Amino acid sequence: MIPRTSARRLETTLLSYSRQRLPRPHRLYSTPSKKTNSPASAFAQVQVPRPSFPAYLYGDSVVGDTGGSGSGSSALSDMQGFLKRGTPYTILPSPLPIDRASSANNFLFPDSPTQDQLAVMHACLHSLYDVPRAKQVFERLRRSPSAEHLLDARVYNSFLEAYVEVATTKEPNDRSLWIEDAWQLYHVMENGAEKVQPTPQTYAIMLLAWLRFNSASEKPVHLASALNPSKLLSNLITRGLSPTAVITDRVISSSSEASQIIQLLSKSAVDMNLSRVVTELGQAEAIGCQLPDPLENVPEVNPVMKLKTLPDATSEEGAPVPEAPVREVPFNLNNLRKHLAKVSLARRVLPEDVAARQKLLEESAYDVAVERLKHESQIFDELGLTNPSLRRAGLQRWMWDWYQKLSAHLELEIANIVATESKQSKPCPEKQLAPFLALIKPEKLSLITILEVMRLHGSGGVNDGMKTARALLAVGRAVENEYKAEMCKRNNIAIPAHARAGGDHGYFSGLGYRDLHARRVTAAKYMEDSEEWTSEWTQVLRVRMGSVLVDSLMKVATVERVAVDKNTEQEVREEQSAFCHSYEFVRGQKLGVIRLNPVVTERLAKDDLRETLHPRHLPMLVKPKPWLGPEEGGYFYNKSSVMRFKDSAEQQTYLEHATTLGNVELVYAGLDVLGSTPWKINRHIFDVVLEVWNSGERLCKIPPVVFDKPQPEKPENYHTDIKARSVYSQRLRAYQQDKANNHSDRCSVNYKIEIARAFLGDVFYLPHNLDFRGRAYPIPPHLNHIGDDLSRGLLMFAEAKPLGERGLRWLKIHLANLYGFDKGSFDERVAFVMNHLDDIYDSAERPLEGRRWWTTAGDPWQCLSTCMELRAALESGDPEGYMSTLPIHQDGTCNGLQHYAALGGDREGAAQVNLAATDRPSDVYTYVANMVNQVVEEDAAKGDRVAQMLVGKISRKVVKQTVMTTVYGVTYIGARDQIERQLKDRGDIPEEECWATSSYLARKVLYCIGDLFAGAKAIQTWLNLCARLISKSIPGDRLEEAIQREQQKDGSSLNVLSRIRKEQMAAVVWTTPLGLPIVQPYRKTKRKQIMTALQTVYISDPNSPAEVNGVKQASAFPPNFIHSLDATHMMLTALECRTRGIVFASVHDSYWTHACSIDQMSAIIRDTFIALHSSDILGKLEAEFKARYADYKVPLASLRVGTFLKKLKMAGVRIVASPEEAAAIKSIHTSTFDPLIDVSETAASSITSPSSCPSNSNSKLTPPSDSNVDNTPRKRLTRRRAPSWRPAGVENEESEAEAEEEESIDADMLLADKFIGLPALIPPLPKKGDFQVETIKKSLYFFS
Repeated sequence: MIPRTSARRLETTLLSYSRQRLPRPHRLYSTPSKKTNSPASAFAQVQVPRPSFPAYLYGDSVVGDTGGSGSGSSALSDMQGFLKRGTPYTILPSPLPIDRASSANNFLFPDSPTQDQLAVMHACLHSLYDVPRAKQVFERLRRSPSAEHLLDARVYNSFLEAYVEVATTKEPNDRSLWIEDAWQLYHVMENGAEKVQPTPQTYAIMLLAWLRFNSASEKPVHLASALNPSKLLSNLITRGLSPTAVITDRVISSSSEASQIIQLLSKSAVDMNLSRVVTELGQAEAIGCQLPDPLENVPEVNPVMKLKTLPDATSEEGAPVPEAPVREVPFNLNNLRKHLAKVSLARRVLPEDVAARQKLLEESAYDVAVERLKHESQIFDELGLTNPSLRRAGLQRWMWDWYQKLSAHLELEIANIVATESKQSKPCPEKQLAPFLALIKPEKLSLITILEVMRLHGSGGVNDGMKTARALLAVGRAVENEYKAEMCKRNNIAIPAHARAGGDHGYFSGLGYRDLHARRVTAAKYMEDSEEWTSEWTQVLRVRMGSVLVDSLMKVATVERVAVDKNTEQEVREEQSAFCHSYEFVRGQKLGVIRLNPVVTERLAKDDLRETLHPRHLPMLVKPKPWLGPEEGGYFYNKSSVMRFKDSAEQQTYLEHATTLGNVELVYAGLDVLGSTPWKINRHIFDVVLEVWNSGERLCKIPPVVFDKPQPEKPENYHTDIKARSVYSQRLRAYQQDKANNHSDRCSVNYKIEIARAFLGDVFYLPHNLDFRGRAYPIPPHLNHIGDDLSRGLLMFAEAKPLGERGLRWLKIHLANLYGFDKGSFDERVAFVMNHLDDIYDSAERPLEGRRWWTTAGDPWQCLSTCMELRAALESGDPEGYMSTLPIHQDGTCNGLQHYAALGGDREGAAQVNLAATDRPSDVYTYVANMVNQVVEEDAAKGDRVAQMLVGKISRKVVKQTVMTTVYGVTYIGARDQIERQLKDRGDIPEEECWATSSYLARKVLYCIGDLFAGAKAIQTWLNLCARLISKSIPGDRLEEAIQREQQKDGSSLNVLSRIRKEQMAAVVWTTPLGLPIVQPYRKTKRKQIMTALQTVYISDPNSPAEVNGVKQASAFPPNFIHSLDATHMMLTALECRTRGIVFASVHDSYWTHACSIDQMSAIIRDTFIALHSSDILGKLEAEFKARYADYKVPLASLRVGTFLKKLKMAGVRIVASPEEAAAIKSIHTSTFDPLIDVSETAASSITSPSSCPSNSNSKLTPPSDSNVDNTPRKRLTRRRAPSWRPAGVENEESEAEAEEEESIDADMLLADKFIGLPALIPPLPKKGDFQVETIKKSLYFFS
């Protein structure tokens, strides 16, 4: 036995072998209460990769102290240096076309069949469901090149563990076979035959195997291949692994086995003269034995009991038989005891009670929901309400009935599926469902299905229902998420704590960044080692799982509808399906939908919705788990992704690689800052909201319980007047749509109120993640500060701070802004508030009984909240000392235009969006609205009927969205739709006239904007051209294959241009200043047909490579790039606020903090904006494109599209060609390239040809002979078909046009083997203006 006194000499080493006593890594976890729990080098043996950071980050000198309460100047200096450094790129090859493959492509973008096999393999391993089948799939994948990179050490360890467990528990009689398999697989890992190296878990499993099956054990297995502990210890020491990491691995769950393994290893270490190992193992055992259970020997608390009601018993003669009284724990206490039992267990890992509550909130959500539904049903029975007419047809009652029926049905359904699949002679792993249905019990599958379907009600633009494909995917994904959450809970992993604000050296210094990276990698390594291996499910698998569950629900879920017979006036009852499947046509396409029974939708808008909320839709009671990787952070146990992907495996791959390289540390840190802001529910606002809700009236975006708008009257001439019939039909459709929207809105508000009610009095947090552009969003969708006015009004900071003199002023300015008086100077806004003090007091004291001044505000609920806060401060006796919790906003002025003006140095644009110093705020929206009003009035004076309807009705709000999105490339159609929505909201233009008036107004608005944003449009054009070029490019190593003719099934060959289009797979990728790679996901997605029990579902397969959508890539790049900049600005501001100790929250370009901190935050906003735009953003983007796409080539034929060449010429693009190349291009009878070509005998040519091309010599290009013309019919080559009709007198013109078209196609064919390097085609940057971004320091209204 190792003496325990040795523990005192190194009490900070990795130590415990008990899972509950697992120590928490130093500085990654909350401060422990005992020194023995605080290992200083808990991960001393973890090899932390040191990525290739820029040289700037390796500097160990730090300019000043930027931690915590630093002055800020040194932190800004570090930030400026960080932003001016060379941004590290994450560069990966573009995916190959779907008909091509390579090992690198398989590694980056695994195909769906392989993913399906991995998922089946994992499901069969779970709970040892079918290990032989899993082994078959495993052996097949080990031989498959496409799966080589997916089978890592965790997968191999899963099989080692399964083999040992099968030999121990499931098939002890065949244990020799399974243990032999385990040792064979171990030796494969040890000798590196399959490029997989053993890990500490590998040795932990094999030590268990030796311990249980050695020759001296109860169940010996004699194998020559088995290694004894001495050889295993020697191997792991040779690999530099820690013996302590082995004995604390999760697979060793028994303390007695851990103790025996420690003794075995200690004896081997003594024999091998390894004194360090002996000491380390002794300390581990000593510390493991020194930690007593705090609840050991504590007696149970006797609960209050109540008499249980039992059915009356009778004897054989029918006489009543007295029963002994039976007592039971009341429901609430019993439920509490179940929860407290989990709290006791959680205390060992999560020491704070509130953390235990969060664990329970996530862990037992479905169990609690079932208990509550069951309890309410039992209450009905106990009250004797057996008559259906006396029972309230409540949502909870129905859900309990559905749950019972569906659970029983699923048991039979799963048994049938298992029986069917077991009879298959040659089972196909990709089509098996039984292993997946066995992952979760039928009872939980039942509830998951019900809750997901209820949650999706009204989603996807479907009233009273949902899209079928969406429902199937959502249910399948929910089952996958719940299973993975169960894996996290089962392993009982400790949760990393948040780092100190700014760390020891700030976020942006070299030391600070490296420290941030080391901490994250260490914690991520710990989390990965502590979890079991799980596999991702494919979309097809999710749909098939969802199909079984949703179809079963629709078969068993029923409700009872009650109506009154109009003839007999008697009540009629009928049992109907709660859900039905149907089809509807949307934009000419047939769409499958699942609809809810009308009585269910009615109850959804009225009843308590707590049972339909999953914890992943709720705020957290503790700070979210820090983001450690793409799938590790946010909620404790419910898996969340750090980025919201939409069918983009490419974006996910880029993010994973950027994380591995250490390029995105500040992005993760920024999300942690946003998620750690504490919130509370504003009780005063909640009380008012609840009163309005219960009254059923319409008030300030709270919809009424009964739709209150009159139905349009049917005109008398409906059957005789076509126009009257058309107008009535249009108005009726609008009425029905508004009525359906009213119901959906009421359901949405119901969710918000229920969540707010549940969190009254609690401090909570909102975990955040990103969209693909880097913009941050709260993960809880229903109640958050990015939501509507009601959501924002219900929220306030949990931390209170004194107002101070400046804070009181900002509180008044904030109130004026919320009311809508936000275009005056600050002094005028303060005066506005002081002039309305009487209204403010009336609103605060009598919000519903008084004059309701607050309801006329632009943001009424936030206005009411501010009225109450201001009144409380003024009435406190010391307004400046009043402890305020109200968030105060600083909003950017058309933030996209602000970034464009700063990028281009546009002095005029800067003045329009408040970058320049002015006495009053500029308002570009009002400016445009006034211009449009003037034009409309002139047209109205000329007798234009549409203009006459619009006179006096064109407000700032009508044109705001169109003006804002002009620089994002909004089209006429988009502008018309935006304006139509605003005109409908006004309500003073007839429904049937909205389309015509919006069409007219969209033209006028776009005309008035004109060249108002000339500087922004120049940058937008440059971004657009770059994106178009990238989307047409091909990697250099693919050129030879790109010009090969494809053979079709009938023996004919497609033309070269068709193959070139297939090879154009490059998406636009760029890196934000914080190192986040952004990948535009727009591709010509191919849909896969899946046959389900409900309908044929078409889904996109994100693992199936598809050609890029060049048009979408180009049009979306300018707005996406600007959004990535405003996201970066927000992250920089959040990190700097955290460094200065300022509470911070944001809604994209609206930044929130306490009133007393506004001046500090305003300075930070300006400093971070200046630092960002002083880093030559466009110059870096140009350099990145030239580096990222250095070897990419653009086919000359792809440039001859529309006006593309003309735009390139106007942008300053020049193509260098030798005299021979220029002559060869001209000989093809095309002059389209003449304006771009610079002929030079000395400069290097931009034009290249693949070496294998027969016509590699540019000077020998000749028109195609008959033998060279491909067999494809001419119509396959034609870009546009001529109309079938020809007006008189234009036959010659048509013939000439057709001749030119054929000539153009022939020219493209001859140009097919000619390419230009993409870097040579990137246009020069637009000339920058003379506006200096530092000027914004003097602008009062930049953010205000």
